[in-house]
Amino acid sequence: MANQHAKNFAAIDGVSVVGGVDVVPERLAAFCAEHTIEKQFSSLDEALAWGEFDAVANVTPDRIHYPTTMQAIAAGKHVFCEKPLATDAKLALEMTEAIEASGKVGMVNFTYRNSPALQKGRQMVLAGDIGAVRHVEATHLQSWLVSKAWGDWKSESKWLWRLSKKHGSNGALGDIGIHIVDFTSYGAGLDVAHVFARLKTFDKAPPENRIGEYDLDANDSFTMNVDFSNGAVGTIQATRTAPGQFDQLRLRVYGDKGAIEMIYDTGVSSLRACIGADVDTATWRDIAFEPVETNYQRFVAAVRAGKTQEPSFRRAANIQKVLDAAQRSDREHKDEAIV
Repeated sequence: MANQHAKNFAAIDGVSVVGGVDVVPERLAAFCAEHTIEKQFSSLDEALAWGEFDAVANVTPDRIHYPTTMQAIAAGKHVFCEKPLATDAKLALEMTEAIEASGKVGMVNFTYRNSPALQKGRQMVLAGDIGAVRHVEATHLQSWLVSKAWGDWKSESKWLWRLSKKHGSNGALGDIGIHIVDFTSYGAGLDVAHVFARLKTFDKAPPENRIGEYDLDANDSFTMNVDFSNGAVGTIQATRTAPGQFDQLRLRVYGDKGAIEMIYDTGVSSLRACIGADVDTATWRDIAFEPVETNYQRFVAAVRAGKTQEPSFRRAANIQKVLDAAQRSDREHKDEAIV
């Protein structure tokens, strides 16, 4: 994701990526050489002491988002943070309050917001094209635990840490779950009010389910039954064990006057709807959409205007509340309200 940040920001007129930070010197040197970045720092302290920049793109592992973001905010920098904002809602809310109090821009890279199908579909839902929302179903499917298309997870730390709780991972729930919950809530124009969840961790390296320093104890799949703020119900599920799917998010929103389906599939968006007279014949038709600004472009525009755009820190903190509730629900085997 650091490569994606560097490429996307550098492609925006008037934006320069001026420094890189990494605790591994060789990795830092290679990264800065690839992206023609002049300054190299072995710590965030060093970078902030130099300070000749406006904003920080935080692409650290999940558990490092909190301390590094808080440090950047204290130094008066705008922050564009990878998701999840933090590993729990309490920390995410602290970060939100800190950035809001500072007056700086804080945004979170929910990358699938870049899907034009999602943006157009949300507009149609909010415009009432499908009527009152009654039922929602959503899935996020990846296959990197059962496919080598993205590399061999068993031998690469960039994948193994995502499977280990002690390395700061909340598993599929924290990694892709935050995406599909945001995709669902945003696309349906509704907030999640209650969740009943089940998380599952599969034995991937018998007999101890461990590879080197990595205990493979983070969840690999989850399902949620949810109630939405308007009384609609739905299901949200995700897994890293879906052969045939590199990276697919699918959202279907059913209303009392029609239905809409938004899909992002490994970089390709599609949108179709069953509305109006087509409801009587169950006919689905493709819906055209226009390109949309990326999160990177929105962040730059927000910094220039001095006003945060969505997806904001507060949005990410509210989504984290849903994930925290899902973990409690799984532990306690009961429905959890989002408060």
